Amino acid sequence: MSALARVIVFALVAGGLAGGGGGLAAAADKVRVVTTLTDLRALTEAVGGDLVEVDSLARGNQNPHDLEVRPSLMVKVRRADLLVINGLEGDAWVEAVVRGASNPRVLPGAPGRIDASEGVMVLEVPKTRVDRSMGDVHPLGNPHYSLDPGMAPLITTNILNGLVRAAPQHRAAFERNRRAFLSLLEPALARWTAVLAPVRGARVVVEHGIFTYLLARFGVVQAATIEERPGIPATPTHVAKLIQQIKEERIKAILTVPWGDRKLAARIGDEAGARVVALAPAVGGLKGADTYLSTVDYNVTALATALK
Repeated sequence: MSALARVIVFALVAGGLAGGGGGLAAAADKVRVVTTLTDLRALTEAVGGDLVEVDSLARGNQNPHDLEVRPSLMVKVRRADLLVINGLEGDAWVEAVVRGASNPRVLPGAPGRIDASEGVMVLEVPKTRVDRSMGDVHPLGNPHYSLDPGMAPLITTNILNGLVRAAPQHRAAFERNRRAFLSLLEPALARWTAVLAPVRGARVVVEHGIFTYLLARFGVVQAATIEERPGIPATPTHVAKLIQQIKEERIKAILTVPWGDRKLAARIGDEAGARVVALAPAVGGLKGADTYLSTVDYNVTALATALK
């Protein structure tokens, strides 16, 4: 190859790498986001679209309160431009991850920190002082708001604001993506409301209060929990009382989570005559619950079927 030809080839390659159409430049331009939970990952992807690269620290089938802090999680956060947290102390373990990551962009109060719970109308806020004898009670209220589809517009607004701080040049695209997501959410919410309208007021037992906001959205009443106190396994006395309550109130369904005691739930259901139904506690928590909308759809369908 002549010297002139080498110069031409070099110029073409360099131009391709530097151009705005794709390749390395496009990959480098993406906002790197880490979320604590999979619901937040799904909603961040909905707003960010192709302009973001999103990873979640927890899996959808994990107990969101008890995630093991590992170096691999710190590596993810160290590289992040943004960190989206659930807040309300529902993912308090993330602070240990952040300390280990040594990433100033996502420290509390930094522009790269997004608290998705900002502005949420919090349920079950304790009216008295909380202590350990009460179990795993959350002092700031129930943190499991993200599975309520009625909260998604607020959550995506918080995410949008964080993305704009990180990449203001893409504001229009982020806003357009959010509007497109809401255009799918709104008719789905109307359909879910119609599906559960016939069972409005029905009472259910839950393994853990992770579905509180979802149930409240559609008017289903959380009558009792298998846990005697939050995070504390049931005693034989509590189980006996629970079985009696289910019989007396003719409760049809017991809602379980993937990490729960399936044998105990099955025994209570058998003795009390109630159906045991697994709901997805988060996106990816069960097969068929792979996106935010499909997760809510899965839970609504399962709940409606169980309460017929």
